[in-house]
Amino acid sequence: MFHKEGYKIITSTVLLLLAVNIISYLSINTYWIKFSILAVSIVILIMILQFFRNPKRLTQLDSSYAVSPVDGKVVVVEEVFEKEYFKDKRLQVSVFMSPINVHVTRHPVGGIVKYSKYHPGKFLVAWHPKSSEENERTTVVVENSEFGEILYRQVAGALAKRIVNYAVEGEEVAQGSDSGFIKFGSRVDIFFPLNTKINVKLNDKVKGGLSVIANI
Repeated sequence: MFHKEGYKIITSTVLLLLAVNIISYLSINTYWIKFSILAVSIVILIMILQFFRNPKRLTQLDSSYAVSPVDGKVVVVEEVFEKEYFKDKRLQVSVFMSPINVHVTRHPVGGIVKYSKYHPGKFLVAWHPKSSEENERTTVVVENSEFGEILYRQVAGALAKRIVNYAVEGEEVAQGSDSGFIKFGSRVDIFFPLNTKINVKLNDKVKGGLSVIANI
């Protein structure tokens, strides 16, 4: 199963690689060159398909905990000052996605979308300390019955040149449902109230929609 954000790229890639291999088959007489072009084409197609895969995740709905919004590795667990929306101290958990991770972004909690905003910006590497504030990003706040308001931010990286955000202010969203997509690697920051129990630590591997990262 593939994410809808990948349909155009997958189709274009298949057509381009098909054309390249037809041309090589008709115009190149050397067998090993033909085989090499075919092998490289297969590798490229596999990479594109695995990047846009969208595995079905059965999130156990529970308003008392938050699930990870993405697959990846926990790179930040700390108390910070969140200055865009809350303008106070929060507990931040950040998950970094490599190019081989699933890149679907999922809502960590269910509730009402109170805030959704896109910010143009730079493309610093995703682990750069200032990437959360200076890179291209989207910020979403969902009001949850147990946690109150939870903020999560999709952050572009050096390779991620496109962020897709589906959250619309005023809409009700389900925990674990699609919130967006980040193309070609990056990170997501989640900001919790200070009284939240964080269930992950640095370098933990998490699964979007499945791994419980925090409890109220």
